[in-house]
Amino acid sequence: MILRPRILFIANGGPTVGGGHVMRSLTLARALAQHGADCVFLAAPPVAAILDAFGPEMGREEAVSLEPAAIVRGAVGMQFDAVVFDHYGLSRAEHDAIAAGRPAMVIDDLANRPLGGALVLDPGPARTETDYAEWIDGARLLLGPQYAPVRPEFAALREQAIDRRGGPVRRILIALGMTDVDGVTSRVVDRLRQRNGEIDFDVVLGSGAPSLPGLARVAAHDPRVNVHVDALNMAELTLAADVAIGAGGSTVWERCTLGLPSALVVLAENQWPAAKALAEREAALVIDIAQGDFDAALDRVSVKLVKDAACRARLTAASLELCDGLGAERAAEAFLEVLSAGAKGRR
Repeated sequence: MILRPRILFIANGGPTVGGGHVMRSLTLARALAQHGADCVFLAAPPVAAILDAFGPEMGREEAVSLEPAAIVRGAVGMQFDAVVFDHYGLSRAEHDAIAAGRPAMVIDDLANRPLGGALVLDPGPARTETDYAEWIDGARLLLGPQYAPVRPEFAALREQAIDRRGGPVRRILIALGMTDVDGVTSRVVDRLRQRNGEIDFDVVLGSGAPSLPGLARVAAHDPRVNVHVDALNMAELTLAADVAIGAGGSTVWERCTLGLPSALVVLAENQWPAAKALAEREAALVIDIAQGDFDAALDRVSVKLVKDAACRARLTAASLELCDGLGAERAAEAFLEVLSAGAKGRR
């Protein structure tokens, strides 16, 4: 294998897409860097903003936009040895054009289009090889939460989290995505704090979230509400919480790693397969932002989380079983094996 391979990451991000693609790619990049890789991101302004907050040490290749045609044009002439894609707008044609014969990994959740690359990673709990049969051409599949890229600080707190689960609910974590789709965070916080007078709330959102100004005013006069902007201590906040209301993206696996009983709010159609699988395994309660009776559904699941200790115990056990938080290391090792095999083949 190349002693210090340069790996290019192409991850989508922004106000409409959110930060999940960049965050899980950043976690994988750090795992690869631990093995000596030099990782750089193709950083259009929205991605650069996320990296400024959460990965300032990460190398960058500047990009004007993350539109597929612009990415293909921009990658021409870049120097790299391998590439990781986490961008639903790219498919096999773009993967192959950008990789140009170099090793590639695709991180996906959709199984809905042709994919290039030697590896495809999909952490969905219900995903099977059959789902990808028509979309890949000889790629190795890394399927299930055991490959979910979770930041290592979560696994480091896992035993401590297991020891503290099971008590009464005194603290609720509300983390509905950095971009706070349609101001959902304010909607959830307002409803919960009116009905849970003795409970504290840790509210996590991004610096550009539409709910932030209003929640900052709420926090100024309600000492129960603690607002965390671009939080760098999510593992500690997840450990300290007794239950959570969370988004249906990659942060699901952080909560599972620490066995946090949670209600999962589906904010986009592509989150439904994983949400359904989590509900079937009793690893999360699920509500849909698009359903007409969302407020009533939120009331029901929040009461269940707060009042039903047996339910919390089931959620904790099932979520701990699903994900141990070591997926980034497994995925990194699998990709490095591909790089090593490719280097041997070129000798």
